[in-house]
Amino acid sequence: MSETSEHSREHTVNRRGALGLLGAGAAAPLLGIGTGTAAASPGAVIAAPAGGGVTPVQGLHLTFGRDPARQMVVSWITDGSVRRPRVLYGTLEGGFGAVAPADTRTYVDGTSGRTVWVHHAELDRLCPGTGYVYAAQHDGATPDAGTFRTAPSGRSAFTFTSFGDQSAPQVTWDAKGHVGLDANSTPATKDIVTGIETVAPLFHLLNGDLCYANLDLDRVRTWNNFFTNNTRSARFRPWMPAAGNHEIEKRNGVLGLGAYQTYFRLPGTETDAELSGLWYGFTVGAVRVIVLQNDDNCLQDGGDVYIHGYSGGRQLAWLRQELAAARASRDIDWIVVAMHQVMVSSSDANGADLGLREKYGPLFDAYGVDLVLCGHEHDYERSLAVHGVVSGSETLTPNPVSSATDHIDATHGTVHMILGGGGVSGTTNGSFFKDGTGKVLTAVSAKADPGTGKRVPTYVREQAVWSGVRDLENPYGFASFTVDPGRHRGDTTTMHVTYYNVTKPRGELSVFERFSLHRRRADG
Repeated sequence: MSETSEHSREHTVNRRGALGLLGAGAAAPLLGIGTGTAAASPGAVIAAPAGGGVTPVQGLHLTFGRDPARQMVVSWITDGSVRRPRVLYGTLEGGFGAVAPADTRTYVDGTSGRTVWVHHAELDRLCPGTGYVYAAQHDGATPDAGTFRTAPSGRSAFTFTSFGDQSAPQVTWDAKGHVGLDANSTPATKDIVTGIETVAPLFHLLNGDLCYANLDLDRVRTWNNFFTNNTRSARFRPWMPAAGNHEIEKRNGVLGLGAYQTYFRLPGTETDAELSGLWYGFTVGAVRVIVLQNDDNCLQDGGDVYIHGYSGGRQLAWLRQELAAARASRDIDWIVVAMHQVMVSSSDANGADLGLREKYGPLFDAYGVDLVLCGHEHDYERSLAVHGVVSGSETLTPNPVSSATDHIDATHGTVHMILGGGGVSGTTNGSFFKDGTGKVLTAVSAKADPGTGKRVPTYVREQAVWSGVRDLENPYGFASFTVDPGRHRGDTTTMHVTYYNVTKPRGELSVFERFSLHRRRADG
């Protein structure tokens, strides 16, 4: 048999071949990719499929590396061990001119005993602000492909989006082997991904409670369905997650976060394997994004395991250093924090968490955090700009420094946005208090309640003087943020925010509100 007839035979992929790999539906956006300067050679090759018997590429998704202008991580899932997982990539005009090997991470699901394989390839030495095409493959499998654009280097205009609390669109098998509807799933779980692609941001922030696998009988299936749904967007732009309480799964690692840490390779600096990827930061243009894992610092018992205080203060110390460095930098204008649990809420749901107010509030004030993006409450609410606390408040009620809701001076205080309408059932927009109050979780019991398995919360009501805007009618939606960097040193930079409803029954987008934040550039 000739060498080219073996399953490992390879052939060169040119521009036409790249379009073919991505399918006819991808041809239009691919044609819009600009010319880059990444090395591309006619010798780039891609392996042909073996013709059966090899687990396929599944759940293709992107995350930024530590330098979003020059690094991208391509990740995918397989049902078994594979040979030579790798990514071929290059500019569309040049073809697949480079190859990046993938490293493989595994975990064994603690309830089913199933092993999950996830492959991560870091593409390095990319060109800022450049479009790329790539194909993920392993020996014997059909390649799966996508495109992406690297972040700009330095101040530039761009758009990002955010929501939390998504779940996965699925039916599953119940304990008796009958077809069962996942109780967390709604049509909005899929519609919102289409909405994100309609906006087509540079990247997306996913603020925790990704798929609620911890509540399902088949957790591995739920994760797979989550990625199958989101790859419609996440193969074209990085989806940068924060771990929420529903990512904490019993018997999946010391902290219960082993599945989450396996599925995503994130640009953290923590060297302890148990803490890897749970908090991290990255810079796009003049925006520093800081992603936190709040179960370390909040009081509420919301996961399969209560892990309050698990880092021993390491996350908080890292946060202080991150904020100080960002606000001291002349290259950073905006500080955006993405996390799951909330510091404000006027809904009769989970409530605000006093633990977060105690630990994060002084830091956010001291270093001028501009935006805090959360989930957890399954509704949309945003605060006025807040700084400090209301005098004499036992709940450390955030103090509003302005009544403006349309054009906000970000130097005066922090705006909190609850973006928990990502698609999950059990929405809470119908539970907003109507008397101008909110509730704050101020303590939990020392031991778990035998009936619920959770520590019992204590709540205190407060006047929600910080509340700015709420959406009482529509449960589902997401926010987009477009950065205008200004034109010269010391100019005003503006962040234009749009909150979209994802409407029933067809999942169409409608604008609920628009507002903007502004501040002076740090290079003035």
